Amino acid sequence: MKLRFTKLAIFLAALIPLERLVWKALHDGLGANPIEVITHSTGDWTLILVLTTLSITPLRRITRQYWLIGVRRMIGLFVFFYATLHFLTYIWLDKFFNVHEMVKDIAKRPFITVGFSAFVLLIPLALTSTAGSIRRLGGKNWQRLHRLIYATGILAVVHYTWLVKADLHKPIEYGVVLSLLFLYRVGVWVSEKTSEKASQKSKPNALPAPARNPL
Repeated sequence: MKLRFTKLAIFLAALIPLERLVWKALHDGLGANPIEVITHSTGDWTLILVLTTLSITPLRRITRQYWLIGVRRMIGLFVFFYATLHFLTYIWLDKFFNVHEMVKDIAKRPFITVGFSAFVLLIPLALTSTAGSIRRLGGKNWQRLHRLIYATGILAVVHYTWLVKADLHKPIEYGVVLSLLFLYRVGVWVSEKTSEKASQKSKPNALPAPARNPL
């Protein structure tokens, strides 16, 4: 019951950024360049939710609040949701689905290619977010696939850095948080490998089977 109410609260909270954008759009609050406001807002929230998703496992282990794993899937799907809005803002509101203009833009501005790559990496993660996908892929294979979220985070930070060029305050903040989460993951992996080796060394060698008495 607690998890159900928590999921509902997270679902409603995750929609607030979109509701604010809609409210501003209906009340002429998006400023002189509404497309830029929508682009930055959806991009920011994509990155914020990526970092939130990655922080679930460390937070769960540190606080021993194991129920947190039950909300990670929902947050991950909201990552894809806001990334899709971010992508649609570019190809629809900015370029009006003009493929020729988009190709020219990609050639001129590499940060678009990096951002598109980050979005593409999110697609298999969203498609395999169900319990059925975990069963079909197997737990270990599913975990390996979903480590792509780190690559997505790195590409997204690079995309943001190349986009803003001058004011690097936000991209640096996101990059620092992502680096800390990545280092935590590496630290856990090294600790687990070290523990495995230590446990293997501590096991007593198996004694040879006694020879049969021929008599």
